[in-house]
Amino acid sequence: MASPPAMTHFAKAQSTFKPPLIANENAFLGDIASSDKNDPTSPVSCGFYRLEKGTPLVYTYTYHEMKIILEGEFDIADETGQKVHAVAGDVFYFPKGAKITFTTDSYGLAFYTGQRAEGAA
Repeated sequence: MASPPAMTHFAKAQSTFKPPLIANENAFLGDIASSDKNDPTSPVSCGFYRLEKGTPLVYTYTYHEMKIILEGEFDIADETGQKVHAVAGDVFYFPKGAKITFTTDSYGLAFYTGQRAEGAA
């Protein structure tokens, strides 16, 4: 009989994981876990996104994603005209195909889970 799959724990990930720079001079994103090795046909990946004051990040999602704001603040807008000043505790769903603009007057840190393989953001 096969062993049951084990959970994975990332202790203090919010304060110790530093996502790499992905765009402009101020947008950082990094996956910390993914199911793509266990379930390559329907992978889910998660990690942290940090934006610092500076150039807005405009991103078109090629997958579905959920995001919770952990620290700081973001101003988030989509092409339908929705605009939200997001703060810690706010949760967002970004559907595949959504074009989202992220800005901040200070910084923001969020945790995301996306329906994609690791590193495919």
